[in-house]
Formats: sequence, structure tokens, C-alpha cells
Amino acid sequence: MVIRLLLNVMILPSPKDAVHKAWLYRLLIELYDDPLVANNLYFKGGTCAAMLGWLDRFSVDLDFDYVGTRKELPAVRRNMEKIFSDMGIEIKDKSKKIPQYFLKYPVSEGTRNTIKIDTTFPPVKANVYRPVRFSEIDRIIPCQTIETMFANKLVAPVDRWEKKERLAGRDLYDVHHFFLRGFSYNEAVIKERRKTAVRTYFKKLIGFIEKKITERIIDQDLNLLLPPEKFRQARKIVKREAIMFLKDEIARLEKKKR
Repeated sequence: MVIRLLLNVMILPSPKDAVHKAWLYRLLIELYDDPLVANNLYFKGGTCAAMLGWLDRFSVDLDFDYVGTRKELPAVRRNMEKIFSDMGIEIKDKSKKIPQYFLKYPVSEGTRNTIKIDTTFPPVKANVYRPVRFSEIDRIIPCQTIETMFANKLVAPVDRWEKKERLAGRDLYDVHHFFLRGFSYNEAVIKERRKTAVRTYFKKLIGFIEKKITERIIDQDLNLLLPPEKFRQARKIVKREAIMFLKDEIARLEKKKR
């Protein structure tokens, strides 16, 4: 079943970001017009959510789950790299193992000109996917469901720190926004990735947010991804309300267990 959504429009913080959005869409069109790539790369992450209207911020990179076999990886990489070359996109850096690239597209100097393609392999076993129509490019693309995406977003803050010792204000913003929209999350994803009960992880996540996610971290990341007025509003409430939502969810889970 193909899911059809009406809000397939990604927010632009400023008019100049329209060029980057255009290149994101160009890449998606070419990638999903290639049968081999389309059958092996499933779309996910902030850009996917923003393009589907699930997330009200800009996003600059492309994230995928590689769902194919290891044997197919070389052919998928070759097809992707031919696509980049045909589009006039330069590969600045790449992984030797998985389809992961830092790309530079041709635009005038002094403007945003890079796209990171990040791919997870193997993907989380509990992830669930659905084909979704992207109306702005008239393509049907297999994507993580919103429940799967939300669960992975809930894991992202701690996971990013543990693997890379990096913090991203957008992780907290996305968690807050998905709670605010009333979305459900796939509990099995959290259990698989964190190897613990969901409420136990949420308690750890609250402590992590309180200790690690400062106003400076939120400001550095979000000021480039939101229009000025929305950014000023968000920076005041995101941390406090995200913690509130998590505490409410812990209470719900504990009540459900009794």
C-alpha cells in the first residue's frame, strides 16, 4: 500500500536554501529512478520527515537504511557514483565499506554546496518501512514509518554522543516536535538499539538532556534550520518541554505495567 500525504513541503529558513532543497530533490529523483539503488536504499531521517511534512524544520543531508545484501553493495555504490558523475556532483570523500559520501554540487562560491549521504548497514531489525509518494518530485519512495522514525530519533541523542562524542540540537528538537504532534513510536526499535526497557532508557535520556544539551548546543544547530521567529520561540521551550513529555511517557509506561 502506498501512503499518500498532502503536506509534502519542506520548510525553508530563507530563500537561499531553495537551491539546496532543489539539489536534494534532484539526487532523490536520480537515485530512485535507478532500480538497483531504489530496491536497496530506504529513505529515513530528518530530511525524509521534513519532506513528508512530519517535521517543521529544514534539513540538509540524506539518510538511508541499506536493506540489501553485502554482495550487492559494490554494484549499488557503482550506480550511485555514476549518478553523481552524470549530475556533475563531485565526491569529496567516501566510505570504503558502505554508501556514505560527502558531495559537492556546482553552485556559486560562498553558498551552501555540500550534501552528506549517510547509510546504515545493517539496519535495525525492528525498523518498519512503507512506500510513500513524494508529491513534489512525483516519486514513490520506501521510507521508515513515522513510528520507526520517532523511535530512532529518541535514541539519536545518546547514540550520537556514545559513537562520536557529538551533540546536535536538532535531535532534541525532533523528539520534542514528534511528541507535540502526538506521534507514536516503535518500542521494539528502542529495545533493540538500547538493550533495555523503554522507560529505563527514557530515564537515562532525561538525565542526558539535562546534563549535555545546553542552550548553546540548541542555538548552534537550530538557528540554521528554522526561520528566525520560529527559532526564537523554539529555543525557549524545546529542552523543558521535551523533558516534560518524556516524564509523562515514563508515567504512562509504568502505569501500563501495573
